[in-house]
Amino acid sequence: MTTFVVTLPGTFTTPLTEQERATLMRGLRPADPSRTDFEPAAELDVLTVDTENSTFTVRLEVEAGNSTEAELNAREIASSALLDAGRTERTAPMGEAAITGIEAE
Repeated sequence: MTTFVVTLPGTFTTPLTEQERATLMRGLRPADPSRTDFEPAAELDVLTVDTENSTFTVRLEVEAGNSTEAELNAREIASSALLDAGRTERTAPMGEAAITGIEAE
C-alpha cells in the first residue's frame, strides 16, 4: 500500500458554525496528515476555512493501492465528516481532489 495526502477543496453555502466545525474536525482527525510520520504532511492542517470567501480545504492522509482509490477514500472520509456536521453536498460541495503527497512503502 502507498500513503497519499489528498487535498479536497470545497465551498460552504452558509457560514460554518463552531459546533459544525468541532464535529467536522472530530470526523477528519483520524486521517489528519499532521498526526502521522509522513514528513511532507507534518505541517499541514486537516481543515482550512476561508470565512471571507466561504471556501474550505480538507487535507487527508489515506492508504491506497493507487491514486484513484486514494481520492475516493479521501472523498468518502470528508463526505462522512461533513454529513456528521450537518452538511450535505448541497451545503458544502467539494471540488476535484488533488494528490499533494505520496510515500510508497
